[in-house]
Amino acid sequence: MPWQNHIVVDPAICHGSACIRGTRIMVSVILDNLAAGLSPDDILRSYPSLSRESIQAAITYAAQLTRERVIAIPA
Repeated sequence: MPWQNHIVVDPAICHGSACIRGTRIMVSVILDNLAAGLSPDDILRSYPSLSRESIQAAITYAAQLTRERVIAIPA
């Protein structure tokens, strides 16, 4: 499933932050919730306009971003 079907970056929406298409829910909000230990079901209850596919698209988008640039981690 291409993440491009679910995620949009539009300067007129959320100041150009990546959002789920048709919503103002930023990808970062989904990732923050996952990082905090919430399950996809928890996120869907909090944001009923999302779908499982949109949550997966957010994860796929984030994975793609990590391939763009290497960040050195101090030893």
